[in-house]
Amino acid sequence: MNKYLRTTLVALCCLYFWYYVATYTEGHLIDNVDLIFHEAGHTIFFFFGQFIQMCAGSGFQILVPLLISIYFFKTGQKLSGALCLLWVGQSILNVSVYAGDAIVMQLELLGGDGVMHDWNYILSTLDILHHAPRIARVMYQIGVMTIGAGTVMAVYYSVIEKAKQIPPKSATKL
Repeated sequence: MNKYLRTTLVALCCLYFWYYVATYTEGHLIDNVDLIFHEAGHTIFFFFGQFIQMCAGSGFQILVPLLISIYFFKTGQKLSGALCLLWVGQSILNVSVYAGDAIVMQLELLGGDGVMHDWNYILSTLDILHHAPRIARVMYQIGVMTIGAGTVMAVYYSVIEKAKQIPPKSATKL
């Protein structure tokens, strides 16, 4: 891929995730992708009891992009790993909104009014519901730091490291 095109795409991707940071409480298209993995976590861990099932929704939502990122890093696809790290951070921000709603429970949940609010249940069961705003803030900070790390890595792997691999124009092929 052309280095200018790659750099432009990486910049646009990073800018999108920083836009997400600024508007994380609003609905975004990527939130629907997160929702698929969130609900899959509930379904996959259905047999492990209600508490684990409730934790598995948000956990799986974060775990899937994290595992994809780890896969890319382990296979030497560092730029792809860094870009997936942006998704990990976004997913943590998305979960922070849900956790922050645990007391007031005003978010519209999939399934309507009769469904259980995961974070209300989790924090109530642990008897720490009153800490929901603080927990959400910590998650937000971790999400922003993850997006920051992903941005630095994506820029490094797309611009600086690629520049090191490009031979000088004066080099001749044998």
